[in-house]
Amino acid sequence: MSERVMPGRTGGLITLGAADALWVDVTADSAVPTASGAFTRSPAHARVGYVLLGGHVVATVRASRGQWSVAEAEVRRAAAELNAVEMDRQDLVRIGPFRTAPRQGSDEETPLRWRRRITEELRELGGPDRAARRDVGRPYHLAGIDWRQLLVERTRGGTQRTWWLPRAVVRLLDAAEHAETQWVQAARARQAGTAATGPPSPSRQARDADGRQPTSPEGPTASPRPYNGELEGQLYSVLSRKPSTSRRVAGWACAVCGTTPATVLDHCHEHGYVRAPVCQSCNTQERPDHLYSNDIRVANRYTRLFDTGAGAWLRHWHRCTGCRARTTLPLPHLAAWTAHIACRSLRPTHHASGGRKPCGVLRVSWTGSQNAPRSCLLTVAVDFCPSGEHRVLARVPYREAVERFGVWLAEKAPAVAAAAGPDRLDGLPAQSRPVIADTSGEGLALF
Repeated sequence: MSERVMPGRTGGLITLGAADALWVDVTADSAVPTASGAFTRSPAHARVGYVLLGGHVVATVRASRGQWSVAEAEVRRAAAELNAVEMDRQDLVRIGPFRTAPRQGSDEETPLRWRRRITEELRELGGPDRAARRDVGRPYHLAGIDWRQLLVERTRGGTQRTWWLPRAVVRLLDAAEHAETQWVQAARARQAGTAATGPPSPSRQARDADGRQPTSPEGPTASPRPYNGELEGQLYSVLSRKPSTSRRVAGWACAVCGTTPATVLDHCHEHGYVRAPVCQSCNTQERPDHLYSNDIRVANRYTRLFDTGAGAWLRHWHRCTGCRARTTLPLPHLAAWTAHIACRSLRPTHHASGGRKPCGVLRVSWTGSQNAPRSCLLTVAVDFCPSGEHRVLARVPYREAVERFGVWLAEKAPAVAAAAGPDRLDGLPAQSRPVIADTSGEGLALF
């Protein structure tokens, strides 16, 4: 351990100042940048009984002479979890602003609500540049992470600003928010139990004063359980109206990545069936990048959806009873697959350093809808190509795209293909729903 933190050590506990130094010291080589005031600067507040570090809750203890301390082992454990995180700075998730303004909260230090904190701060200070020059005492980290170093600002149309963070950091902050919620609930339950059974015994008070036992709830927070298809075949329109659904969703781990607590209930807009509970990051990753209601960009993230992580995503999409029975995907996803996979060989390339590079940006649009498959036509084009902007690569009828996808699915994910089709229509809605485009990015359960 670094010498500078040794003086604060008392029976396995270190002072908050020493914990700040230790946190920075042991996370120096982490891919995620950390802040130097993780324990002593807002929004960390030791007197509430805990501090968030990454996705980990560290209990705070009021030791002898009223000094607040934390367990050194817990700080190191949180640092080890953070150091294991791999981050791709190019894999970004939009975090705001959206059309719906964040709800105004109270002045309490908890819960984290990190999206609201970042959005309010950037709006108040005028953007990330001014946010970096904040007044003393203002929040400048979240769960010990220095988000300023990772924030990306994009401008659309010369006026609209949007803010983005790497997906790995979004998952960390979502996990921190979930862990804090579990911690607060456990604390309230214990306080209620203490009030019912009377004041603590003198021996317990002595242990607390001696600093050998935290005064706040101990033990790890409840881990989210794996999702095992409990909601399969149910309609989202029914579940979304039940007040208990949100609590049930929060108890599961994300059905796609399996590492982050679920926050939303993903469902198929074409058939109305629930797919599975997912985290906000995965829900954002699968959302088509609509330009208009029938026009999407085929961004780089489709490499993960249809190449590197295809197995997990295909299983997830086919949790919808309608998509599985018809061995297809919702129209926006099928259009993206047609452009990204079926028409890959048609995309122009140009000389670049290290070889040839695909030019321009893929775009796919469609006329008609999946409700009238005979007249539905997908058009794949390349925008911003030096050899001709808006160059049309192919026009693929909807039924042909479905057939191509079925063949590819059998090769790419045979287990998923075996569970799909033939076209079993028993119990499916008599009329498929229209495709609903989300152009704001604020929806919690889209596509």
